[in-house]
Amino acid sequence: VQVQESGGGLVQPGGSLTLSCTVSGSSISTYAMCWFRQTPGKEREGVSCISYGGASTYYGDSVKGRFTISRDNAKNTAYLQMNSLKPEDTAMYYCAVRASGCYWVPPYYGTMDDWGKGTLVTVSS
Repeated sequence: VQVQESGGGLVQPGGSLTLSCTVSGSSISTYAMCWFRQTPGKEREGVSCISYGGASTYYGDSVKGRFTISRDNAKNTAYLQMNSLKPEDTAMYYCAVRASGCYWVPPYYGTMDDWGKGTLVTVSS
């Protein structure tokens, strides 16, 4: 499948941004949808994951209470609503799909089936 992120950009600290992840080539109803982020020289960090139907969601400790993951299977799209953004949230954000469901045992997240190319989020004044 093809995975495409969008919605990144420059935002001031305390601001909000919503990322979208659109999948083509297959229905996302058969995939858990996950978000990761990475900055140069750092390990990739799990941000969030949502189960097939959206009943279960998982978040990294650094984003809990600020980020919200959701999905619209009819639109074949998942979203990451990011509020109260901090400079340390600056990163390339990647969307990934996993047919086996969310596996969220940080720092282990299982093997993703496909990845997007990423969208850059910069939090700066």
